[in-house]
Amino acid sequence: MNKSSNNIFFKNSYADELQSLCERCFPSPFEKSKVLLKNYELAEELGINKSFLDSKQCLDIFSGCAISDSSIPIAQAYSGHQYGNFNPNMGDGRAILLGEINNKDIQLKGSGQTPFSKNGDGKSALGPVLREYLISEFMNSINIPTTRSLLAIKSNETVYREKEIPGGILTRVAKSHIRIGTFEYVYNFKPESLKLLADYTLKRHYPELSNVNNKYLSLFAAICDKQSYLISKWMSIGFVHGVMNTDNMTVSGETIDYGPCAFMDRYDPNIYYSSIDKYGRYSYKNQPAILIWNLTKLAETFIPLVNENIDKAVKDLSEVLNLAMPTYEEYFYTEMSIKLGIKDVNEKIIRLIDKYLDILKTENIDYTISFRDLSMIHSNKIKVSESIFKRVKVFDKWYEDFSNTVNIKNVPKDIVSEHMDGYNPCYIPRNYIIENALKEAINGNMSEIEIMSEYLKMPYKKQKIDSRYYFSSDYNQPYTTFCGT
Repeated sequence: MNKSSNNIFFKNSYADELQSLCERCFPSPFEKSKVLLKNYELAEELGINKSFLDSKQCLDIFSGCAISDSSIPIAQAYSGHQYGNFNPNMGDGRAILLGEINNKDIQLKGSGQTPFSKNGDGKSALGPVLREYLISEFMNSINIPTTRSLLAIKSNETVYREKEIPGGILTRVAKSHIRIGTFEYVYNFKPESLKLLADYTLKRHYPELSNVNNKYLSLFAAICDKQSYLISKWMSIGFVHGVMNTDNMTVSGETIDYGPCAFMDRYDPNIYYSSIDKYGRYSYKNQPAILIWNLTKLAETFIPLVNENIDKAVKDLSEVLNLAMPTYEEYFYTEMSIKLGIKDVNEKIIRLIDKYLDILKTENIDYTISFRDLSMIHSNKIKVSESIFKRVKVFDKWYEDFSNTVNIKNVPKDIVSEHMDGYNPCYIPRNYIIENALKEAINGNMSEIEIMSEYLKMPYKKQKIDSRYYFSSDYNQPYTTFCGT
């Protein structure tokens, strides 16, 4: 393993302060690697200049061929509840944290075996790397808290899954990789480090709470709030994460791990896509309930932090936990009202939103396009008969109620429409589009991936591209996603 002196500098607070919760290890060197996608905007945010991102030195570091002088590479330990069952022995089996830049984790995903790999090869197929790059950056473009992607690299080595396929490495950027599962691991196996982890989390993500009374109860409340907000954003955009295990939920409130995720085409609350989710535990409609389930598991780990009296700690944590669902609902209906061009939320607006969603469900209407068509109907750019609602008999009555709400009635139609179009994307990573693009990329043709990476940066604006990027696919074709491990 080569050492590299360079113009990027890593801090290593996790490796330095939480040594018992990680294992030092080195990425495997992939010497014939090639950068397929690079994120200049994110690099600039991190303070990494363009010339370095384009350099051989950069490729060497992020393909595992060289280690920065300032880096202490580690794999993090964590446990997790997977599909409701506790798995104690997890950890980063195919990811290595190089350190932090500007207080952001820089992690190589698919960089070879770690002490937590068990029987896995620690590598990643190229498809999941490109998929995470595209979707995470799209999520960022629509202001949903998410990990980011700096580089997508083709390793030029094959990996073996069901068959031999090209390998890849993703450089993932996160506020941190501390998960609910990290707290579960420490609570069960390193209880002496529980306060250390909580204090580190406070310092890194919630420093404003460090000096409040019962800071750990306040920390739990803050994590509940961040998670409630995140899931409301998922639900508002029609995003189905697919694997809401506790090891895939961050305490920073960022979306992490884009394996079996997908976006709804037609509105179907029962929809789920993951090949390993046999009973729809993580379906679209179940995501708010799983939010509470996961937070309950986090609450259990906070009991010794909150109060020495277990009964008192449980009572205090339960009071906070009981606020999580009402908080989620408030966030969700706020998101949905903004999507409809409405500023305030009240009982009448909530009923209006519920009725709109009921129409989408009953009539099997495309979720994303519905908001764009509604905007055009309201601004008189198209008639109902030309829209996605043309065969919906109850739409006229709903639209009359919508038009007569105070926030709509008293605002010029073009202003309402403008607000809607600024909050409802016309482009999402359509499932069939991204699958076709990944197939082409695996066969060496990156053109579709490159087109997607560009238009998904500006998803609210109609662009001069093929209309197939806008519309959904043949709905008779089932869509299944896989975790990529």
